[in-house]
Amino acid sequence: MDKLVSPDPGLMFWTIVTFLALVAVLKRFVWGPLLTALEEREVHLKAQAARAAEAREEAERIKNEVAAYLAASQTQRQEVLDRAAREGEALLAQFRAAAEDETRKLREKTSAELGREKERLVGELRREVADLSVLAAERLLRRSVDPAVEKAVLDDFMKDISKGVRRQ
Repeated sequence: MDKLVSPDPGLMFWTIVTFLALVAVLKRFVWGPLLTALEEREVHLKAQAARAAEAREEAERIKNEVAAYLAASQTQRQEVLDRAAREGEALLAQFRAAAEDETRKLREKTSAELGREKERLVGELRREVADLSVLAAERLLRRSVDPAVEKAVLDDFMKDISKGVRRQ
């Protein structure tokens, strides 16, 4: 136990030499490559951080472009909708005007046809009334009446019928 407490100069020398040799070998083969790897890793991380910052800036720029594009497309969409609404209203007004015009023409045509039909029916009725009147007069008189008197009576009768029909 005495040897443990008392220093041996030869052992100390060789311990120091061995320690220094170990430090030299570690420095050459372990710490050098380790420090080089750490430096490379640091450079690599800095480059990645720079690329990440560039990517964030690019993403922000793209985000702003997309927002501007969306705003422009929203404005354009609204303009298209407004234009379509105006064109629809104009087309509706055009269709209404055409329908009203067609209705007016149909009314005029129907009214004219009704007028012509009324005139035809009135003329036909007059002829029927005249024929019936002549027939009734012949039956009542059954006698031979002077043709001039018969003609005068018929003319008066026709005048009376014409006046009566025109009043209505």
